[in-house]
Amino acid sequence: MACWDSSLLLFLFDLKCGCERAGIGCDLSQVPPRLCELVAQFAAAHETSVPRDRSEPFLATVGRETLDALRKGREFFAFVGECAISLGGLVRRPRRFRWADCLEQMQHCGAMALPIVSLVSILVGMTLGYTAALILRQYGGDIYVADLVGISMLREMGALMTAIVLAGRSGAAFAAQLGNMKASEEIDALRTLGLSPIDFLVMPRLLALFVMMPLLALYANCLGILGGMLVASAVLDISPSAYWVEMLTIVDLSDLASGLIKAATFGVIVGLAGCLRGLQAERSAVGVGMAATSAVVTAILFIIIADALYAVVFDILGI
Repeated sequence: MACWDSSLLLFLFDLKCGCERAGIGCDLSQVPPRLCELVAQFAAAHETSVPRDRSEPFLATVGRETLDALRKGREFFAFVGECAISLGGLVRRPRRFRWADCLEQMQHCGAMALPIVSLVSILVGMTLGYTAALILRQYGGDIYVADLVGISMLREMGALMTAIVLAGRSGAAFAAQLGNMKASEEIDALRTLGLSPIDFLVMPRLLALFVMMPLLALYANCLGILGGMLVASAVLDISPSAYWVEMLTIVDLSDLASGLIKAATFGVIVGLAGCLRGLQAERSAVGVGMAATSAVVTAILFIIIADALYAVVFDILGI
């Protein structure tokens, strides 16, 4: 028994307890007396020790989460306020703005995002066209596929899908970049030199997304309409000219304007979420990863909320 450690004591204790629960006698007469004494002491200590309830009361949990939500809300509004002040400084003193950084971010957010936006947009248009074809062909309304795809892409899907793609691409990248800079104390160095991280890091990214998102949404609208046209031509034998003429009868500039307004707003949301989570990241590799994930989730959540609010407002205004 010299090769056994405390696991023998735990084994004998579990064996004794199991026999007691099953109503079976447990004979430990062949066990060394010293080990029997240890088993008895362990059993007595186990009976007298009462596990403490470490669960938090419900009201305490609600209060703690409420305070945490209020703290996060204050941080968010403080960040938005700082961005608004920085925007005012940009309008008053545009020469002090880092236009080179902004153009570089436009390159990353716009031109380098064209492949994934192209693929997603044309597939969304084809999906909308095929789904509409399955329903409308039963009622002889094949030509109205053009109306459905045109309205859906211009008012909703073009801006929404582009925003979701950039939330996962640019928003996560912003959070990772700023989180890594915070972990390496570069942001602290900027503050030490008297430079505002909002002016130096956040505003170029926000302006880049604000400018490039409507352009990408317009590009996505064109490819989505093209995808619907391909499906209409292949499945419903509708010529591209007939598809285009029918779509123009239902689509007007108000549909295009509403989609572009949404796209600009979604761009600001993606930029704010990415930069805010990056500045809030913990100073570690794990914190940077969590900030990138949180930036994507936050951006998509607020994009959906903003889209719902715009739907209500546009309906009230008759747009």
